[in-house]
Amino acid sequence: MASVHESMFFNPMMANGVVHANIFGIKDWVTPHKISILVLLHEMATSKEQGTPEVETRRLHMNKLNLPLLQGPDMPLVQLLKTIGECCPKLASAVSTRVKLMAEGELKDMENFFCSLQNVFTGTEPAVHKTSVIGLFLRHMILAYNKLSFSQVYKLYTALQQYYQSYEKMSSKTVEREDTDMELTPLDLEGKMEKEELEFPARDEEVVDRGPLSQKQAEYFLAQQASLLKNNENKALSPAALQKELNNLLKFNPDFSEAHYLSYLNSLRVQDYFSAMHSLLHYFDRLILTGSDSKSSGEDGFGRSLRYAALNLAALNCRFGHHEQAQFALQEAIRIAQESSDHVCLQHCLSWLYILEQMKGSDNAVLVEHSVKKAGQLGLPYLASLGIQSLVQQRTFSGRSANKLMDAMKDSDMLHWKHGLSELIDVSIAQKTAIWKMYGQSTMALQQTQLLLYMHSLESVNMDIHQNNTEAMAVVLCHLAELHAEQGYYSAASEILKHLKDRFPPHSQHAKLWMLFDQNIQFNRAMTDGKYHIADSLVPGIAALNGPEGLYRKALVLKAQNQIIESYRLLQKLLVHCQKKKSTEMLIKILILEAELFWRSSCHAVAVPLLLKALALSREYHLEYLTSEAILHLAFSQLLLGIPEQALNVLHMAIEPILANGTVLDRGRAMLLLAKCQVASAASCPTQEKSEAFASAIENLNEAKIYFEKADCGERIREVLYLQARLFNTLGKTKERNKCAMMFRQLHQELPTYGVPLLS
Repeated sequence: MASVHESMFFNPMMANGVVHANIFGIKDWVTPHKISILVLLHEMATSKEQGTPEVETRRLHMNKLNLPLLQGPDMPLVQLLKTIGECCPKLASAVSTRVKLMAEGELKDMENFFCSLQNVFTGTEPAVHKTSVIGLFLRHMILAYNKLSFSQVYKLYTALQQYYQSYEKMSSKTVEREDTDMELTPLDLEGKMEKEELEFPARDEEVVDRGPLSQKQAEYFLAQQASLLKNNENKALSPAALQKELNNLLKFNPDFSEAHYLSYLNSLRVQDYFSAMHSLLHYFDRLILTGSDSKSSGEDGFGRSLRYAALNLAALNCRFGHHEQAQFALQEAIRIAQESSDHVCLQHCLSWLYILEQMKGSDNAVLVEHSVKKAGQLGLPYLASLGIQSLVQQRTFSGRSANKLMDAMKDSDMLHWKHGLSELIDVSIAQKTAIWKMYGQSTMALQQTQLLLYMHSLESVNMDIHQNNTEAMAVVLCHLAELHAEQGYYSAASEILKHLKDRFPPHSQHAKLWMLFDQNIQFNRAMTDGKYHIADSLVPGIAALNGPEGLYRKALVLKAQNQIIESYRLLQKLLVHCQKKKSTEMLIKILILEAELFWRSSCHAVAVPLLLKALALSREYHLEYLTSEAILHLAFSQLLLGIPEQALNVLHMAIEPILANGTVLDRGRAMLLLAKCQVASAASCPTQEKSEAFASAIENLNEAKIYFEKADCGERIREVLYLQARLFNTLGKTKERNKCAMMFRQLHQELPTYGVPLLS
């Protein structure tokens, strides 16, 4: 319910960010990179005099590069000129020329340049205002340069020369490589590229040890990486690279509390409990020692840090499944918050208390209802909305109807739009997608996925950091891939999964979602193709991500391989687990699979009570698709028991929902069963009625064949062709019979035989 990032929004370190530390006594200092930035700003300020179009200089402002260049970390001149050249080629050329003149000239050239910077503030209409962001940066640099001694100025000039010489070396290497590439054949060029990819690591891994960052640079770096971790983790530095940067930052200032908190978030990405605990404790220790978490008396700030430290500690232990430690930390946070009368902290504690009780297996909805009411009174829309969505989730599993759930979600959406909570709008849409999918309404689920994707497609290209790689987006894309795979569009599902892998790398915190969906889709396709050995090899991967799901898939493989006893034993173990965890959806699937095992054992009558129990449960919990599936299995049991007329009547209750929202495989199975029931029920009818029933059955079999072809299910196609050949033979249509028989023979030679149930 409550996010691990929430403490950032309620912690004073995000409000002021003032750190009293040794290296941050100096606001800023001059470096060769800063000189290049000063040259860029000087060229922009005097663009009219130089003849550069003013529209071109505005591209830097439009692409929002000013702030990253001013407050970002130092970068090589090659990278700086490349960044500028993508927006303003003329400015990049002017900066390169001016830096070259200073580096290859004399010390007085650099001195004259700093003297000329004062001119941008003079005149009736100065090019740069002193109080602007650029003006403050220029004044800081001029002041820092004026404070340097002669020896320090000389060292700066020497560093500038080395800075430009490294740029010349990189440029010459690039030119030589381009000339070499022009002489190579395509085959040699491909081999050379492969060698370079092996020799040179990725750019974000090339983190070298740098000197201390200034205060603005450190604050900008931490804020940027924290925002990327929350909204677009794929664009943040990799865990190893980010940790190396943080270690470099903490090496010069170990009391920098914000860096410890970002290190805590980075450790959560890779599930490193020890490092996360270490960084979290260091963050609050430094926050208390520096006294930067309160503008008022130290006692109030000290207590506030303690209660939020205990709350974050409880959240960390909850995330790693340490329930007892989380309980102790949460009780401590509640005690301190009650002593300080901090109602906001108490609301967060109540949210985490519900999460802890839910992890233990006891869904205490009273806690959430109380949390929603209190959050509304205190004016906390974020917590109130999360509480409503938690109630919706709890009532979904308890069997509430879809219309009541959507009414509750409507109240939550009103809070989102009223207070501009865009993140929770995405969460709400993702939850609606999951609810519709659980209830078997695939069309409505597809509509919700497209709604979220279209909302993000309307955003500006430069706003790609905003809420693009959240958990809600991962859930929606995973459901979209599954919906495409269920309709037989495996190539489209593969493209969506490929996009998910690029957007959520394996080390990201939401990667487990697409991993599980990917394994399930591959498993279903292997089972449909009859490649049970491939499906069996995928079971360990599914079990590692979801234990009960892995056991269920293993039972499916064993049933397909005619290992009935082993499959039944697994299902009994899984049945006990589902009854303990109150997992109704999985319980219904187990009952249906047990009925199929009894069919294989020729115990058709024993399967009927199991199917009736599954039907009753699915109707009680409003699981419409599982209801239709249970009815299909019940109709097949009645067909096996010799009452096809009753099976045909029951089948008509489920055929419409299956055709509307079912997978292509289930649609084909439904039409195949319908044709079998039609043939069996017409056995005792007059000749004319029998011929009409057989003709209708052939049409249904043609439709079933189309569905099975979409699903690429050769075994079912073989069964359809056999039945069609038998029916054409009965109707005296020799040509059609021979065509179906020939196609059946071809498939029969290609596919293995597992005892296909045929109609005698």
